[in-house]
Amino acid sequence: MMRKVVIAICLSFAAILAFVPVSAEGEKANVYVIPIKEDVTKGLEKYLNRAINEAEKEKAEIIIFDMNTPGGAVDAAMDIGNLILATDIKTVTFIDSRALSAGSYIALHTDEIYMTSNATMGASAIINQDGNTAGEKAESMWVAAMEGAAKQKGRDPEIAKAMAIGDVSLPELKRKGDLLTLDADNALKVGYSKGTIKNMDELLTTLGYEGENTQTVQSTFAESLAKLVTNPVVVPILLSIASLGLVLELYTPGFGVAGGMGLTALVLFFYGHYIAGLAGYETLILFILGIILVVAEFFLPGGIAGLLGAVAIIGSIIMAGQNTVYMAVSVIIALFLAAVAIIIMIKVFGKRMKFFKKLILTDSTNTESGYVSNVNRLDLIGREGIALTDLRPSGTVVIDDERLDVVAEGYIEAKTKVRIIKAEGSRIVVREV
Repeated sequence: MMRKVVIAICLSFAAILAFVPVSAEGEKANVYVIPIKEDVTKGLEKYLNRAINEAEKEKAEIIIFDMNTPGGAVDAAMDIGNLILATDIKTVTFIDSRALSAGSYIALHTDEIYMTSNATMGASAIINQDGNTAGEKAESMWVAAMEGAAKQKGRDPEIAKAMAIGDVSLPELKRKGDLLTLDADNALKVGYSKGTIKNMDELLTTLGYEGENTQTVQSTFAESLAKLVTNPVVVPILLSIASLGLVLELYTPGFGVAGGMGLTALVLFFYGHYIAGLAGYETLILFILGIILVVAEFFLPGGIAGLLGAVAIIGSIIMAGQNTVYMAVSVIIALFLAAVAIIIMIKVFGKRMKFFKKLILTDSTNTESGYVSNVNRLDLIGREGIALTDLRPSGTVVIDDERLDVVAEGYIEAKTKVRIIKAEGSRIVVREV
């Protein structure tokens, strides 16, 4: 009981922290620096949305996106691009290492781009969940989006197109068939970069904001959690921990560490996806309904409630994800690991599910346990008495003042002397003496 209370307190504390922003030092800033240092996800989009709104509210003169990202989700990148285009504040991307794939798409939406000497941008082909180039429709859409982003800011769209597909001929920059990745020199040469600089301080000096109020927008706990939980690498890990934890809990008495880990993983999954805007109330309601149906299965016959509950839970998890196919694969991985864990617990360790012992009647009234349907009166064999009624062939006899229901071998009249020759449970056989 105490362990449950501790877990509930920890989860409540985490929920409270989720809405407490990490404060940034400084007064009203002229320059807002927004770091983009991780994969592009829906969680990142929520963070950037808040950061840009905060910069607009404080009437910042310029927003600098401090970028170092390998890319990420295309739909999240498109939404981020729209956020940047919607603001009236001047926007600048500072690429201090790399802006690849979706990162280069985001950078193209800003007014100016600056790079360090070792920075790169490009390699922006759209990739599916298997790591292969996406289909023709998706590729065509992405190429058009890259070209459109370049045109809006006065950049050469052919360069952006070469970043997305390999069959664009740019012999001075790349070999045909390869995706274009621009280093600092080439980016400056083709007009994608405004300059090559060493660090953020030099960038502020270059832009004319040296000594001005600068504020770096940090993520709140909830935003950091959302960015982590919606990461494509983290999702299957979380679901696997949830499935393994809950399965192992079924083999242990009470509620222990394994169950706590499983529930915590599920709470983190749904909470992070909810903060990221991927999971709505309908998803949470479907998940809770699934849990209720699974619990109801313990008290209802037929198995239909349990099946519907399982489908509802799996459906809610898939609905909460950013990509349906990827979420389905993640769920399959989690279920596979759960099945392996069950097999190991039963076959290797010989464990039985403790959880169901409270719900399933395991006691049996068998002969080995000393239970019998009737007592065999073997002590009666050979004893004699008088037939109290006619035996046709069943009737009643009296033996030593004890009335017994018996069966005769043939017809025997009342008041005839009889002897018991067989006793098998409730069946007592007599014969006339």
